[in-house]
Amino acid sequence: MTEQRHVKLFRNGRNQAVRIPVEFELPGDEAIMHRDGERLVIEPVRRRELLALLKSMKPIDEHFPEVDDPVPRERVL
Repeated sequence: MTEQRHVKLFRNGRNQAVRIPVEFELPGDEAIMHRDGERLVIEPVRRRELLALLKSMKPIDEHFPEVDDPVPRERVL
């Protein structure tokens, strides 16, 4: 069985809120919230690493033209 805690709901302006006990803290400062039937689910936002994002991208099938871009010569002062 999963760990459980009884918590109190309260009002914060026009919003209903709940304090998250320290043992349930989420990383970061953003979360995703959704309903699952009668349940309210709060999940941390998973930041994707650049390498994972690049691996998920499809290769580009376009032909890129050759570009004549010589290396600049060093200037002697």
